Amino acid sequence: MSSEWEKMLRGELYNPLDGELVRARDRARDLCQDLNLTRAGQLEERRRILRQLFGQGGDTVWMQPPFFCDYGRNIELGERVFFNFNCVVLDVARVTIGNFTLFGPAVQIYTATHPFDAELRRSQEFAKPIEIGSDVWVGGGAIICPDVRIGSRAVIGAGSVVTRDIPDGVFAAGNPCRVIRSIA
Repeated sequence: MSSEWEKMLRGELYNPLDGELVRARDRARDLCQDLNLTRAGQLEERRRILRQLFGQGGDTVWMQPPFFCDYGRNIELGERVFFNFNCVVLDVARVTIGNFTLFGPAVQIYTATHPFDAELRRSQEFAKPIEIGSDVWVGGGAIICPDVRIGSRAVIGAGSVVTRDIPDGVFAAGNPCRVIRSIA
């Protein structure tokens, strides 16, 4: 029988109150709290925490705390990803982010979702992965919903709600987010 962790990562219904998952979330929340308590000059301490927190990319990520996530280890970052203040990543499923991608303040990335059936929702949830390409710029306050892919070199306007895939090399904005124009 699959563990709840394995079911979660496969996008199947799982029990979020499973002990292994609770401990993993507690670990990430403790690391985020430690990160968020650091001062600007504590670069070595921040780097140590980021290496422990992320599945990949903690060596080069540029982080402006506060930052919050569910598990951390389901976040795979390329080189020199930047998170501005107050970003949230609900990394119940994999979140893959390419090189040199920038997130404005208060960007929220949600892989977690819930069944429409209220009774099932009381004990189960599921998640869908998110993939963000390289050289993407996501404006402040944008929300990226589960099961979305944002192509490389795309720009997402501030405050947008990304509910569907966005191709490479476009400017997209709005609620729901839609392609406005190609970036020449």
